Amino acid sequence: MFKEIIGNNQIKQMLQKSIQKGNLSHSYLFIGIQGIGKKMLAKEFAKNILCLEKEDNNTCQSCIEFESKNHPDFWEIEADGNSIKIEQIRFLQKKIQEKPIISKRKVYMINDADLMTVEAQNCLLKTLEEPPEFAIIILIGSNDNAFLSTIKSRCMILNFQPIEEKELKEYMEVHYGLTNISSNHLTMFQGSVGKAILLKDKQAQYDSLEKMIENLNKKDLLEVVSLANLLYQAKDEIFEILEYINILLFRHAKENYLYTNCIHIVENTKKRLKQNGNYDMCIDEMVFKMWEELA
Repeated sequence: MFKEIIGNNQIKQMLQKSIQKGNLSHSYLFIGIQGIGKKMLAKEFAKNILCLEKEDNNTCQSCIEFESKNHPDFWEIEADGNSIKIEQIRFLQKKIQEKPIISKRKVYMINDADLMTVEAQNCLLKTLEEPPEFAIIILIGSNDNAFLSTIKSRCMILNFQPIEEKELKEYMEVHYGLTNISSNHLTMFQGSVGKAILLKDKQAQYDSLEKMIENLNKKDLLEVVSLANLLYQAKDEIFEILEYINILLFRHAKENYLYTNCIHIVENTKKRLKQNGNYDMCIDEMVFKMWEELA
């Protein structure tokens, strides 16, 4: 169980023991940053809850149905647009009263549950207070503060931790053949394997950013603008890139306090972009001010 999921070993062990002993809660809340395996672990947990043959969960009818995504006793709820609405929870309440078809239990998983409206959460509360004996609900979210205290008080809360850099590096080497992951890249991943996978094809891009920051205080302005061409072409992912630039600046700031001023320049650029400032002008001004600060 959970062999392909890295990190959070204590949580994995606790869930495995709860299945073995049949000591399951009616409701769980999986909390942690995006991309650390909460959803993967929840699905594996659900599969094993529903399994009919505990000694070999790859051959029973339940596991076959689960792997084919046709299990009648497992339901996933996703956000409808930017939120999970009360109508979706009312549908859950209706379905959850129906008895299991294949397994002894039913599992309902609400992804991005922190996107539930207040009305949806209050509606769900009624089910959490008096769930059917055979039903288990798993809420998955990144923002603990988005949940009502009444919801949290009725769930077993499992706080997922970022994956350790060493473990994450080994995983990316084994599964994706990345052998030259820098400490800057690992910081950018923030302990999230999901983020690491998304960024694995952008290594050259981030190497170029490192080169730009390295040369800010060594080049004339025209050369710096030339190095910064990547920024002008990356409008759709600029906040991700600015985040990485700040990681690089912070490392330099340990030896030269002027780089701290550059971090403030980047943060001001983020604010202007979020306020719909002219993109090229914001980038121009940021690059010029950083160069002026360090020149």
